[in-house]
Amino acid sequence: MEKLKLKRCLKCGALVKVLQDCNCDDGIMCCGEKMQDVVANSMDASFEKHVPTYQKEDEEMIVTVNHVMEEDHHIEWILVKYENENREVFFKPGDEASVRVPYEKGALIYSYCNKHGLWKCEVM
Repeated sequence: MEKLKLKRCLKCGALVKVLQDCNCDDGIMCCGEKMQDVVANSMDASFEKHVPTYQKEDEEMIVTVNHVMEEDHHIEWILVKYENENREVFFKPGDEASVRVPYEKGALIYSYCNKHGLWKCEVM
């Protein structure tokens, strides 16, 4: 399955989901600079508080992230990447970072922390 591809502007913090990357020398630009690839599970932060987990219940799964949901530090979204579609849920401070979605073996689950970036796990 193809991975989620994100790019971030190091100046303004803009985050872009890339459907098809360009092959040009300049790449995708923002604020006059080339945007940088965002790599999952690469930040120096607590793995167990950022990586999404799931629990299978019949033909569904409950995806959660064991993370604080404070104004200045929270999970912004969870995205489940299936073979033929994506399910994306956005959160705000005070919400519970949890969502119920269909179970599909091999799906990729991503979570995004506003301070510590992108995290992922694979559904077994």
